[in-house]
Amino acid sequence: MNEIIENIITRRSIKSYDKSKKVEKEKLDKILEAGTYAACGMGAQSPLIVVVQDEKIREKLRKMNLKAMGKTGNEAIDPFYSAPIIVIVLADKSIMTYKEDGSLVIGNMMNAAHSLNVDSCWIHRAYEEFESEEGKELLKSWGIDENKYVGVGHCILGYRNCEYPSSKPRKKDYIKYI
Repeated sequence: MNEIIENIITRRSIKSYDKSKKVEKEKLDKILEAGTYAACGMGAQSPLIVVVQDEKIREKLRKMNLKAMGKTGNEAIDPFYSAPIIVIVLADKSIMTYKEDGSLVIGNMMNAAHSLNVDSCWIHRAYEEFESEEGKELLKSWGIDENKYVGVGHCILGYRNCEYPSSKPRKKDYIKYI
């Protein structure tokens, strides 16, 4: 089978990470670069990729994500599954295809990560995080226009601390020829 198609078919979302095992910089740089080559509507490149490895910022994001889930933020739950890297994908909301553009960036990064034996998972609620006052302040502190960029999603990266999951069977009516 074609190596690219095999990579796409065998990638799985991982929900348990070894927080102490860091992703090598060379691999991280390649994964991020793959994200920058995602298809974007009219080539506008509306997304912005923010890489978080700082533990204090990571903890702030954890609490913000929990609040977006309707929790208090004080729970011992980690919506980022202890992954050592949180990649936030934001996009310029003035571009009509910003959601799709950001989604494709995350997809490219997850497939690139898998090809380099790095595990990943898409984590939701970035939109809610960065629409909050706390999120807008965080963007502002990073020098990002909080009125221009909105959260699309997170791509967590690291090395799993669990068995590699098998895929669910594909539904029978997934494809329809007309």
